[in-house]
Amino acid sequence: MQIVSSAENSSTNWKAQFGYIEDIDDGRGYTAGIIGFCSGTGDMLDLVELYKAKKPGNVLEKYLPALRKVNGTDSHAGLDPNYTKDWKTAAKDSVFKAAQESERDRVYFNPAVKQGKADGVRALGQFAYYDAIVVHGDGGDKTSFSNIRKRALGKAKPPSQGGNETTWLNAFMDARVWAMKQEPAHEDVTRIETAQRVWLKAGNFDLKTPLKWKVYGDSFEIK
Repeated sequence: MQIVSSAENSSTNWKAQFGYIEDIDDGRGYTAGIIGFCSGTGDMLDLVELYKAKKPGNVLEKYLPALRKVNGTDSHAGLDPNYTKDWKTAAKDSVFKAAQESERDRVYFNPAVKQGKADGVRALGQFAYYDAIVVHGDGGDKTSFSNIRKRALGKAKPPSQGGNETTWLNAFMDARVWAMKQEPAHEDVTRIETAQRVWLKAGNFDLKTPLKWKVYGDSFEIK
């Protein structure tokens, strides 16, 4: 979470990001919370639905009709002018924080770790998968996590199929860089090249600390 947050929020303090919300002009509407839930991609809608189930009558519930309408677009219709303020209010609620963590694990973290273990990769590989699914999702489009992995399979085999872990992760990272460059909003690939690839070159498959890396020119460290 600290490493992802360094790229998503320019800070390793991921627990300070529950209330983060802005439109970063990437065609996905509002991006918010600890993992960049988006109003245009459905995961923010799922999150607010879960929050309603856990705490009916919460401050975000009234936006559900608008979130359903803007899903798949970058529109703010029905969300402005108070959605961002209400999101920040909700982010102080422990129930909403728990809902964000639950959806992060269900949609992103658990599937990434499960696939990583199935492919026989260690913590670095599992993280590379997680970072990819956070940014690209796992839908049907050509840059989705599953299709990034499929592209890598055209070049190498994962350890579970007898492949070399370094060779496989390089192939996966190459495919990921390709996917990043398909979108103008993601053309900076430092989250791979000056972070993940650095640890791969060092043979740090278990992500043992201390970890040093750079994203977008900023330096980070976990001691």
